[in-house]
Amino acid sequence: MKISLLQQMYKDVLAGTPLPKESYYYTSFLNLCVGQSQERDELRDLPSTDGSIRSHQDAVIPTADDVSHNLANMNFSFYPREVMLLQLTLIEMLVAKAESQEIGFSTRQKYCEILLLLLKETQVDSKLVCLLGSHDQLLSHMASKSLASLVYFQLKEENAVNVTWLSFSLKSLLEFPMHTQVAECLWTLTAVIKDVMKDKMLPGPGVLKLLAPLDAVLEGFYNSILQHHFDSQLYNSPYSKAANNLVSFVDLLEALLASRTELELPLRCQRVLFLKTSYVLKVINSSAHYFIKKKFIMLLKKCVLYKPQEDAVSGSQFLQNPYLKEDVLALSNAVLQVVNLTWLNEIPLSGKASYFGGNEALSGDNSQSGSDQTVLRALSLAVLKALEFKSRNSATEAEIKEGFESSMSHLLTFWRNHTKCSLHSHPVAHHCEWLSLVFIEQDDDMWEAAKALLLIYLKIDRLRCDAADNLSWEEEESWDFHAHANGYNPHCIFLFFLEKISFDSTVLLDFLISSETCFLEYLVRYLKLLREDWHRFVNICNHFDTKCGSSQAMSSIKPGHQEKQSCMAGVSLQNACCEPESQTLIPLASSHNYLVFTAEQGDNEVAKSNQSNSLLCDDNTSLLGSLQRLVNYDSSEDSELESVGEECLVNTKQMPLHKECETMIREAVCSYTDDKQNKLESEVLPLKQKGSNTSSSLACILSSDNIVPLRIMLYKSTKCLEELQKAISRLQGRNLFPYNPSALLRLLSHIEKISKNMNSQ
Repeated sequence: MKISLLQQMYKDVLAGTPLPKESYYYTSFLNLCVGQSQERDELRDLPSTDGSIRSHQDAVIPTADDVSHNLANMNFSFYPREVMLLQLTLIEMLVAKAESQEIGFSTRQKYCEILLLLLKETQVDSKLVCLLGSHDQLLSHMASKSLASLVYFQLKEENAVNVTWLSFSLKSLLEFPMHTQVAECLWTLTAVIKDVMKDKMLPGPGVLKLLAPLDAVLEGFYNSILQHHFDSQLYNSPYSKAANNLVSFVDLLEALLASRTELELPLRCQRVLFLKTSYVLKVINSSAHYFIKKKFIMLLKKCVLYKPQEDAVSGSQFLQNPYLKEDVLALSNAVLQVVNLTWLNEIPLSGKASYFGGNEALSGDNSQSGSDQTVLRALSLAVLKALEFKSRNSATEAEIKEGFESSMSHLLTFWRNHTKCSLHSHPVAHHCEWLSLVFIEQDDDMWEAAKALLLIYLKIDRLRCDAADNLSWEEEESWDFHAHANGYNPHCIFLFFLEKISFDSTVLLDFLISSETCFLEYLVRYLKLLREDWHRFVNICNHFDTKCGSSQAMSSIKPGHQEKQSCMAGVSLQNACCEPESQTLIPLASSHNYLVFTAEQGDNEVAKSNQSNSLLCDDNTSLLGSLQRLVNYDSSEDSELESVGEECLVNTKQMPLHKECETMIREAVCSYTDDKQNKLESEVLPLKQKGSNTSSSLACILSSDNIVPLRIMLYKSTKCLEELQKAISRLQGRNLFPYNPSALLRLLSHIEKISKNMNSQ
């Protein structure tokens, strides 16, 4: 009889229909039959309906809706276990419906009365705490979710923290590791924080009231659980109780990090991850199971990408929050300290991947071979962002460079060791190419990394210019060499990326209209640099073309006084790519892959030659095939725009788009890009004459006195930016662009004018 009434109640609550009887009537059916220790022991011994044993960590645990839907339609005799599962599901559903604005006010009020009666009359919270310790993992899981829902409900309705739950949490955390229900405590606390964060009216005050009583205890628990010996066998399996506690704590740390944005002055438990990062770094470098270490690595990545809620106009809260500045600097110092002690190279990156329908790859499938690229990118981004934070708080050029070269050297070695088989099939000739190779498959991470290196470059450049009014030729050469040798020259990085996407301006447009990356901020900063540093950009473009031409021919050029910087940049760029591990790298000018542009083939076609006189490498040997029209933005983490405090970014904040709007944008620019390839051929190769040999190479023009190479890289890169400018203008004219791009268009227009003025001279 009871189960049939529960089934009917479930159907009514699911539909959001009013409950006709008194609240006490429904409360009696939801009263859990748990109170005595003997009853709890009997519940623990009850079998599952399918006779199986399921772990709380198992990803296939059914949801509350799945369980209750099945139970509500069963007609065979029920175990007490199934009755209790349906009761737990109904409690969670009542909380959700009571807070839903789609349900009528009177119906929501009735649901609230039932829940308050459960808390006051039946002490359902105490019974749920008892169920958390059940050997039945499904019962424990459902009890945790129901308890979290009730704690959230009471916090919102009565502005009070549930005393029973708080006492249980304090006892569990203080008595660790003797207390056996730590994981259950952590699950519940994490779920409550997430529920509070979802509520638009509750987050700030709710988070403070919830965490304040637990603040000191959570910090002590952080010290206790992360000071264990992780090299023991307890952590070799992700299914052990010790590993379960650790993984549950990582989930809680992520929730605490996310909740930090809701408080102007964060609690100590929200800061401890920044202030004591060394504990996390020790876990990552331990012999704990790879799954555990990966969870901590991804948590570290979230820390370096953490941004507070931005100010309405300038996003200046980072500078206004002294705690955030202190915390980020502490994290950066901890990361860089271990990186300079070969910490990176001691971390094994598992190449084992999970496969749909099994755990083994098909025969002949090498797509997942090599290192875990997700973890590789996360660790790399953590190091690069730490270097950015360190440079931001440095006052002199020497202070920045003090640890920068060492950290970048370790990072470059780390990339070489873990990307040999999976990302590229040819030796990397230049350090600046590594960034696009490592991050090309994850666009949000790539632009965060590129922005970090760009900011470091700009900071050092500003400091060295402030220190000396007139820099000598040797100082300029040393600066260029340092930027290339450490792989952070912004012009090289940008050009290598354009090569990877085959100079497709629509790819850049995709990044600009997406709210998932910081590409807008990066592009604005880079275009400002390009506007002031045009001569270096041209010199580097010319050196890219030396890959396309004969190194002997290029060496025969005699630069005049106006070409001194070009010659200097060429020498720096060429020398910077040499390394002690000469067997793994080759000089840029002697790369074995070259491009051949012929009159017959046109600009976008290539010809490969194994002969020693072949001139140019395949312009399209990029990772565009694996890119597959960028990546799935659904799998990318949010990367909000951090304001630069300048006029160009005030009115150009990226906003999310509906898919229909994105489709309209792409259709609007489609007609513009159709004729790009034919136009490019006619403009790049104007030197074709009647009667000329169509198979002859046009890599350079010969005269009696010198050799002047075609500026292919310069043309393609500026042409790409010009196409991007026209596409943005067309979309703006149709009111399809998601934000005001006027400042960005002015920068692009200025670059176009500089390029045309140079071509006219």
